Order: sequence, then structure tokens, then C-alpha cells
Amino acid sequence: MPAAMRVNPTRMELTRIKRRLVTARRGHKLLKDKRDEMVRQFILLVRENDRLRREVEKELGTALGNFAMARAVTEPQLMEEALLYPARRVSVDMGIRSVLSVRVPALTVKEEAQQTMLSYGLAETSAQLDGAIEGLAALLPKLIHLAEVEKACDLLADEIEKTRRRVNALEYVMIPQFEETIRFITMKLDENERGSLTRLMKVKDMIQERAENG
Repeated sequence: MPAAMRVNPTRMELTRIKRRLVTARRGHKLLKDKRDEMVRQFILLVRENDRLRREVEKELGTALGNFAMARAVTEPQLMEEALLYPARRVSVDMGIRSVLSVRVPALTVKEEAQQTMLSYGLAETSAQLDGAIEGLAALLPKLIHLAEVEKACDLLADEIEKTRRRVNALEYVMIPQFEETIRFITMKLDENERGSLTRLMKVKDMIQERAENG
């Protein structure tokens, strides 16, 4: 159990420590509720992250397989020329949103055109290359969203750990220390009160004795 704080055992100090204990208990409850809600939000984000990652890995695997097949049947120079220009042009607006006071990125993808623009003649390349480029172009917004969710998971995990440490500090250190200090001050005040009462009784006995002898 944490030791009592070094304080003056006075009634004023007792009142002050009691107020701090009330505040600490209230803060502990609020932080605990916040931590629990952050954990719930974190679980939702982790599930979303897992779903997106599975989809991205599957679509990326298909696109890379098509690239491998296209490379096998396409001249290297033609392959390089085909990949020289982007198939789609996009812009990404970065904003900030709040998840329980945790600032996480909010990315918005704006595409200039929904259709994939191939910069080469279809007669000179294979259908696998077309499919790979179209697949990767379509995958870009999902990749950006995956990055957004993963970053949010990282930031939320950090904040959960910080909040957990604060909750533990209040629960296992500060609140027990306040309680022990209150017990200590109360005991000292009771001792002082008993001592004062004993002295008063002795003084009363002495006065009474003098009165009887006088």
C-alpha cells in the first residue's frame, strides 16, 4: 500500500485531501470510461483494417500476377513505354477528424476521371497488361483508405496505452495514497483530541484539588 503523503495533520489539510480524493475518483471514472470506449472504437477500426487488407492483398495479387504474365509475352521496351504515363490522375485531400479527442487523418481521394486511360495501343500489348493496369488504378483509392485506417489504429493504440497508464496511476497510486493520508490525518487528529481531553481533565482535577485543599 502506498505511504501517506507528508502533510500537516490539520483539519484544513484533511478537507483539502478529501477534495483531491473526490476529484481523483471522478477523473479515474472518466478516464476509465474513455479508455473503454477507445478500445471499442479501436476494435472496430482493427476489423475494418483487416477487411481492407484482405481485399487489397487479393486484388494486388491478381494485378501482380497479370503483370508477370504480361512481362513474359511483351517486349521490355514496349512494357516500359506502356507504364510510362499514369492510367489515372488523382488528388488526395488530407484533413483531420477526432475519435474521442484523438486526432486521426481523414483522407479524401478525388479522381479526375473514373475511367482508366491506357497510354499505349492495345494491339501491341497483352490483355493481361490491360487488366493489371486497370486493377491497380482501381485499387488506388482502397490503398489510400487502408493507409488512413492503419494510421488511425496506430494513433488510437498509443492513446489507449497512455490512458491505461493514467488510469493505473490513479487507481493504484494516487487514490490509495490520498486514502492513506486521510487515515493518517484522522488518526493524528483523534490522538490530538484525546491528548487535549486528557490534559483538560488533569487541569480540572488539579483545580478541584486546590479548591478542596484551599
